[in-house]
Amino acid sequence: MRAIIVLTSHDKLGNTGKKTGFWLEELAAPYYVFKDAGAEIILVSPKGGQPPLDPKSNERDFQTDDTRRFLADPEALAALASTAKLSEISEVDFDIFFYPGGHGPLWDLTEDRNSITLIESAYGAGKPVALVCHAPGVLRHVKGRDGKPLVSGKRVTGFTNSEEAAVGLTDVVPFLVEDALKQIGGDFSAADDWNVHVVRDGQLITGQNPASSAEAAHLALRAVARAAR
Repeated sequence: MRAIIVLTSHDKLGNTGKKTGFWLEELAAPYYVFKDAGAEIILVSPKGGQPPLDPKSNERDFQTDDTRRFLADPEALAALASTAKLSEISEVDFDIFFYPGGHGPLWDLTEDRNSITLIESAYGAGKPVALVCHAPGVLRHVKGRDGKPLVSGKRVTGFTNSEEAAVGLTDVVPFLVEDALKQIGGDFSAADDWNVHVVRDGQLITGQNPASSAEAAHLALRAVARAAR
């Protein structure tokens, strides 16, 4: 089994002068869910090489057992430092597709034609696609085989408007994930802010926030297992 984790290459938090990138827990949690299940894991990003880490995600309040394990894991750090280029990736080579959030994906992966094509191909091939926190916003321009937005009529979740307000970035981000998913026909649901909430609709798996990352990865594994029966 091969799992691909798609990370952002964008490091600027709008016009604030602050840095952003991927959120560490949203990489580390699925990384070890997949690794501990025996999967081969490939990390990719639009630019390749070392993707930017949102520095806030490594502050003490946001560290977890998984993030500490990741940062002490030479193999994981080496993989992160040398991500493959998204443009060189083919859907046929992987079984699971996972997108961590952080604010970065709202600027680059949402508009990245290679990412859009990868998700459309993976979903069309019946493979699980999981996205957490801000990453469900990456589905904004993704279409199904019928030409309609992929999320149209599907149950989805993602970083909520109230969670974005809580971190003070409502007026900084290019769009709000909750609003965007609703605008393209998604049946959006949410738990209370910061609680675990994961929704699966067919092969599409979405998680609300960082705490939802591990459960989203477990659901992706179960989707692969069921497809193999």
